[in-house]
Amino acid sequence: MIQKEQLLEALQTLIEPHFNKSIVELNLVRDVMIKEESVSLSLIVLTEDESYKEQARAAIQQTLANIGVQQVHIRFRLMTEHERSRLEETAHNHKHDAEKKPVQPPIQQPILGQSSTVEFIAVASGKGGVGKSTVTVNLAVALARKGKKVGIIDADIYGFSIPDMMGIEEQPQLVENVILPVEKFGVKVISMGFFVQDNAPVVWRGPMLGKMLRNFFNEVNWGDVEYILLDLPPGTGDVALDVHQLIPQSKEIIVTTPHATAAFVAARAGAMAIQTDHEILGIVENMSYYESKDGNVDYIFGKGGGAKLAEDLHSELLAQIPLGAPDNHISEIDYSPSVYKADSKAGRIYLEVADRVISKLEK
Repeated sequence: MIQKEQLLEALQTLIEPHFNKSIVELNLVRDVMIKEESVSLSLIVLTEDESYKEQARAAIQQTLANIGVQQVHIRFRLMTEHERSRLEETAHNHKHDAEKKPVQPPIQQPILGQSSTVEFIAVASGKGGVGKSTVTVNLAVALARKGKKVGIIDADIYGFSIPDMMGIEEQPQLVENVILPVEKFGVKVISMGFFVQDNAPVVWRGPMLGKMLRNFFNEVNWGDVEYILLDLPPGTGDVALDVHQLIPQSKEIIVTTPHATAAFVAARAGAMAIQTDHEILGIVENMSYYESKDGNVDYIFGKGGGAKLAEDLHSELLAQIPLGAPDNHISEIDYSPSVYKADSKAGRIYLEVADRVISKLEK
């Protein structure tokens, strides 16, 4: 099977006409996913002109066919004004240099501290297995679909899963000793999963976890973000406590299932938020019911847990998410095992939750 390095080396020969530089050197090739029989990638373009896209598609397909790749799925994304201005500035500053230097990241803005305008939303649960990470991922994507600039910190350092759930195969870049997060579905992501090999276990004590978590804030260039969601580990352990202490201004969403015991345990996470003066935005009840194709509804895990938890925490029930899996296929360019399409039933529910979160935070 072809390796990503071979693919990028082959595409190095293709030149972007405006900047007269390789599309690889300009970092216009993104979201590369390699399967046994196919390759999918995103190409950042400066124009929506369809004829240009078709020329680019044909050139990429022919180039990769020459190294044995027969099926290529290409998604085009228009370059943002910010990305274009950075490339224009770099081209202007270095147009007489024989060797070009890497594009410099924008000035790193601290996301912690009183001067920060970032809204932090910690997603917590009392126990594992309730779909907390699924809620984090889909709420982040829904906020991005609403036009917000969003990031995710996968703070579940032992049980990291966000990159796999979003179908991310890229690694963060290191530029000038600063980490640039990976972007997918318009969401910037940083996770412990990027820094371990072959899904190796993380055998660390609490202080090491806290240090890694601080690196996610201080050593990562998040650029221009409005919302950062933190996928907390379940329960009320060291990492959750570190987050509460690091970000006293953070808001929280508590995830539970409708089962009474799950809600009872989730109340501990809510109590921890209250004790550390974190505002609870609301409760998301996941796996609320199963709806068959003929419309029959079955409450597999019982009823009422989310509403009872909201009442106990003097908060509100933001949503009841049905039990199911996204109808995604691995051949899709934007394949992800866990992100619901915007027009699916669950996808529409998450968009409604995003609207409610935005209204709460921007009132």
